[in-house]
Amino acid sequence: MKIITTILAMAMTSIASAQVISPNGKVEWREKGKGFAVVYHDDNNECEVLDITNVGMLMKDGGGKELTLKAKMPTKTIKDSYTMIGGKRHECSNEANEVTYFYIDNIGRQQQLIVRAYNDGVAFRYVFDALQHTRPTEELTTYRITEGRKRWMQKWTEPYEAFFPLSTTGESENKRWGYPALLQPSDKVFALITEAGIERYNSASSLYNDRNKEEFRVVMDENLQNTTGKWRSPYRVVIVGELKDVVSSTLVTDVSEPCRIEDTSWIKPGSVSWIYWAYNHGSNDYQILRQYVDMAVEMRWPYVLIDAEWDEMKNGGHIEDAIRYAHEKGIKPILWYNSSTAWLKAWGAPGPHERLNAPENREREFAWLEKMGVAGVKIDFFAGDKQETMEYCIDLLECAARHHLMVNFHGATIPRGWQRTYPNLVSVEAVYGAEWYNNNATLTPKAAAHNATLPFTRNVIGPMDYTPCTFSDSQHKHITTHAHELALPVLFESPLLHWADKPESYLVQPKEVKDFMSALPTIWDETRLLGGYPGEWVVIARRQGNTWYVAGINGKDSSQTLSFDASFLPKGKYTLFTDKPGYKGELPANNPTPWSIRKGKGRIPEKIICQPRGGFVFVCRN
Repeated sequence: MKIITTILAMAMTSIASAQVISPNGKVEWREKGKGFAVVYHDDNNECEVLDITNVGMLMKDGGGKELTLKAKMPTKTIKDSYTMIGGKRHECSNEANEVTYFYIDNIGRQQQLIVRAYNDGVAFRYVFDALQHTRPTEELTTYRITEGRKRWMQKWTEPYEAFFPLSTTGESENKRWGYPALLQPSDKVFALITEAGIERYNSASSLYNDRNKEEFRVVMDENLQNTTGKWRSPYRVVIVGELKDVVSSTLVTDVSEPCRIEDTSWIKPGSVSWIYWAYNHGSNDYQILRQYVDMAVEMRWPYVLIDAEWDEMKNGGHIEDAIRYAHEKGIKPILWYNSSTAWLKAWGAPGPHERLNAPENREREFAWLEKMGVAGVKIDFFAGDKQETMEYCIDLLECAARHHLMVNFHGATIPRGWQRTYPNLVSVEAVYGAEWYNNNATLTPKAAAHNATLPFTRNVIGPMDYTPCTFSDSQHKHITTHAHELALPVLFESPLLHWADKPESYLVQPKEVKDFMSALPTIWDETRLLGGYPGEWVVIARRQGNTWYVAGINGKDSSQTLSFDASFLPKGKYTLFTDKPGYKGELPANNPTPWSIRKGKGRIPEKIICQPRGGFVFVCRN
């Protein structure tokens, strides 16, 4: 109690002024009843974005109840700048105002609530001295999302592979929801709820509205283990603003820990040829695999992904032969692994199995990969959001960094800022992506609207390995147009960009299209949303160096004109890829090409008529 009294004596700010305002004055964290509200100010208008009706942590020994606010520390300014290898922009900077609230619980112990108000949202976390407390058992954070409010929320699944349908109700048989959750509290204002900054001693969390359909509780995936020293929860993050602010926000990485890898010069994002989408068991066939190496050569892509079952390779070669063949052709291989935590060998899961779980096995395997000249690993089938899984992921990232291996997590949880802390994490699946054309027909009628939703939801929070841009069909057809597909690698951000179609599908395209795919960057200096609405349409501009890529898609089954403001772009030369009039995803016998490709000078057109489920791409150079 002496420590608590001393700390409280330092808190000179009046409790009555319990609000925090962002540096630009637009985002406010305001006291409201027993909780708080997030408020957005635009000109003379005020919008209450989100009610946070409860805060705090319950402890195993019964502490954490009946929290009483005793004081808060004076507001301090947080300023940060950092560089990202991948993401929406290379140079990131942010500024926030931070306040720490001091609470005393029912047994006289202290909890801290640290709140930051950024220009694009709020972030808050809980901190307490683990030596004074037993472990936390339940978080009390609750978001109130009223009935009638538009929202795009994903039903929670272990690999985060579900849709984000527009809804206005919390009514559902499912009472568990995954991050991110996008809300529209007013015509112009949006809020996206997620979390960031997970450490070894945290589990991930999700949202439950099992007690009240309007009350969405933050629930840790499991009760946490004992720890020592200062315990910190992940940041609870609410990105706030207009859609353009949400899409361009870097708040998830802003609040995450700085890079822990001293030398990052070996991390080289780029395009990858990938076999699984077209050939389900292709990576165990040496001759088919060679075709994908050869395609990477012709398309000038630096990598080939050797997917599951490479440990059972047949048809004239073994994994060492495949790696050697790739190197002889100037292509760097990436190898797939089963995490051996969820879908196990005993249940028919593909291999290789159990090579990464024990620390000594992991070190030996990654050392072998480094010696063989393998550039990275794709690790699949993780066991949800538990603390054990979070710790395993961090172990994998740190071990991979020691052996100069990039990492792509599949069948895994969403990004929560590790892409800043461990920039060798170059992509994450956690999305209902094009791989599902291999599994069932569900995506076929939904893909266009789903694709037009992801830039406002899943891809806001970090890299997304959707495997975009496929022109032919996998096991099940798709009805998005060729130009829609070509736009996706610009719209969807992923430093490792996997091209999954058959060689004969890509190589038959016009030279201009192949040159576009060969030269397309996978990392960006700047990202801007130019227009759109979730599920209906989206236009995004991304820049690398002096070249801008502007891509848009139509999420509807009817044609529509996409209008956007590109006046900020300098005049120059441009190439426009779009759909030939009348092409709607299936080529008639008398119309053998789906493409309309034209070049121009000056400013790009700011209205494009898009075919049903169509799209377009501009490449603009000074």
